[in-house]
Amino acid sequence: MPTPGLHGSRQHALWLRRFHPAPDGAVRLVCLPHAGGTASFYVPLSRTLPADLDVLAVQYPGRQDRRREPGVESIDELARQIYESVLPLADRPLALFGHSMGAALAFEVARLLEQRAGIVPAHLFVSGRRAPARHRDETLHQLGDEALLAEVRLLSGTDRSVLDDEELLRLTLPALRADYKAVETYRYRPGPPLRCPITALTGDSDPKTTLDEVRAWAPHTTAAFDMHVYAGGHFFLTHHRSTLAHTLTTTLLPHPPTPPPPDAPPRHP
Repeated sequence: MPTPGLHGSRQHALWLRRFHPAPDGAVRLVCLPHAGGTASFYVPLSRTLPADLDVLAVQYPGRQDRRREPGVESIDELARQIYESVLPLADRPLALFGHSMGAALAFEVARLLEQRAGIVPAHLFVSGRRAPARHRDETLHQLGDEALLAEVRLLSGTDRSVLDDEELLRLTLPALRADYKAVETYRYRPGPPLRCPITALTGDSDPKTTLDEVRAWAPHTTAAFDMHVYAGGHFFLTHHRSTLAHTLTTTLLPHPPTPPPPDAPPRHP
């Protein structure tokens, strides 16, 4: 359901979901899903983070409660609409977290915040995505349904109950194809580097990016850059939720909780 209480704006209610209310959180963290993903992908992470972080997740058109809307086939257009939705949230420190396609979107939203509104995000977290200036020719969105679904199964980012349900698949394929078209046709436009810090996170066996392509995020900011490498593939974050939550918390909060996470720590190359 759309999130209530976001300044009463229909734009906010349409695009943003708050699963665990923390409206008085010191920092707002806006999470952007992967291609084919939904806002609810971030429910477990939101549950794991402390109440000092006000966690919101973006719901793209064409899925779940927005399933009757057509998907948006352009990263630039998606970023513009998300920017307009999150701009009123910048009355307190605002951080962005994006995974895969969501990382490219988060980067473009951060650029809009800085260039149009003069707002420097508290932090940009980019997960499972090569740097914007590192291009790969990808054309899955032009292929048939089976090729697209084979890619989704390979990356293991979609709930098996969806992949095994023919009716659900028919409902999700248009949004999935729109997302793949958006991210595969995305082209970085050179411009000034961001002024906010960037933390890049990646799996050590992610087929969608190499460690060198992830390190290439560094020149996209004039502030601090950090990189964490986890064991796993493209959706490494689902297996390292506690460690990821600890990284987000210690980065964003001045006095974070001290207990270490139980799962394996990331490497710092």
